[in-house]
Amino acid sequence: MVYTAICMLETLITSKTRIKLLTKFFLNPQAKAYLRGLTKSFEESSNAVRLELNRFEKAGLLSSGMEGNRKVFTANTAHPLYPDIHIILRKHIGIEHIIEEVTKKLGNVEQVWLSGEFARGNDSDIIVLQLVGTDIDKNYLEQLRVKAANLVSRTIQLTHFNPASFAEWKTKINPSDIFLLWESKTVYVAKSQTIKNTIESP
Repeated sequence: MVYTAICMLETLITSKTRIKLLTKFFLNPQAKAYLRGLTKSFEESSNAVRLELNRFEKAGLLSSGMEGNRKVFTANTAHPLYPDIHIILRKHIGIEHIIEEVTKKLGNVEQVWLSGEFARGNDSDIIVLQLVGTDIDKNYLEQLRVKAANLVSRTIQLTHFNPASFAEWKTKINPSDIFLLWESKTVYVAKSQTIKNTIESP
């Protein structure tokens, strides 16, 4: 049940700061942040945020490095728990359910991308998705959007692109503000073959 998934994280983790940090770092693998920025974004004391950051870093879930005079944190994507935490967050937000509804029932979707506040690691009432594909029934897509929004209790914004128009649109977006959520096996195999051919070419 999607309702169980949405309530799951609050049941398992009672600290709101920890949930915010998980959302910040473990949804978008490109996300990075520093203490002062997190304190301002979370509207919490620097001591509370620092304590949780230190716990995450000590556990190996976060990595850190210096950028100028700032200590910047990122998710340790090599940690064995990273994939599990990532999937739990996707279920918690409702993204997994939306992808299942859209990709299985529309059938012509090649990729699903996430942008907006969630792509930046911030909680939001709005899920912003880009669907890449051809010959998509927009009326049926709208029906699926409304159904999914009711189930996950969030507003869903869906924008449909064909591959060429998406490639052009993506050049205008900050790379850290968008990331790939789902890709069809056909597209994945084609990309893998292209990479293989490039490597093997003299």
